[in-house]
Amino acid sequence: MIVVMGATGATGSALLHRLAELDVPVRALSRSPGRLRSRFDSAVLARTEVLAADAADPASLRAVFTGATRLFLTMANGPAQVAHETNVIAAAADSGIGHIVKISAPGAGPGSPVAVARGHHTVEEALRNSRITATVLRPYAFLQKLLLFAPRVAAGGVFHGTMGDAARNYIDCRDIADVAAAALTRPELAGHTYTLTGDRTYSHPQLAALLGILLRRDVRYIDLSGADLHRHLTSTAGMPDWLAAHVVEIQRMAATHPEQPDGTVARILGRPPRTLEAFLGEHLDVFR
Repeated sequence: MIVVMGATGATGSALLHRLAELDVPVRALSRSPGRLRSRFDSAVLARTEVLAADAADPASLRAVFTGATRLFLTMANGPAQVAHETNVIAAAADSGIGHIVKISAPGAGPGSPVAVARGHHTVEEALRNSRITATVLRPYAFLQKLLLFAPRVAAGGVFHGTMGDAARNYIDCRDIADVAAAALTRPELAGHTYTLTGDRTYSHPQLAALLGILLRRDVRYIDLSGADLHRHLTSTAGMPDWLAAHVVEIQRMAATHPEQPDGTVARILGRPPRTLEAFLGEHLDVFR
């Protein structure tokens, strides 16, 4: 039995679809089970047991972990993430789960310039200390996050950032989910750390040019200082301060730590990763 934490997110929900295709029994956890059930069709729900649990409540976790052998762990970034994920790991160890696949972050370490990546390092340390077999996935920027640019592109043909001409790795959450499913079901993949990217990098000016071609109109990228982007995200986009700071940090890291694509997705899945062009083609209407 596989337990999926974070089943309402883009990666977790894609993982439930993939495990259903593989005919693998799953427990999906949520603080709101009814809302989670409403997100999936009968084919997924036929193979998925949806249960209530709260990462802030270790007792609720132990109750739903009983009898499970493997766990997928991804939780939304935020101030409580480290505490919640370490709660999950401790409860998994108490419950006899033997393998955890965790979504982490590129360059996770105590000296990372990105606070969230430092938090992931703390969770990875907790995993190592738990003596549970751990498979760590470190995906770069999610293609799905580009949809956050859509309202401003649609309204004014513009989006903002603080990357200059730096190129960035992107990956589709569905590819992350496919790798996670492989790690959960193929024992030879367990116990390693994998960096996950798409097949090439893109700068924000290149992204603007590509959107312009697809939309057949001008799309501009406006580069801001980190402080100005932070103000833009909090005042215009309504982001909380910590999230705006995170966006600035990861964009600045792309500028200071050059990124290169990695072939891990193709090696594990036996096919190339989904492309930026294909993703934008699927979602082009929201940018119009």
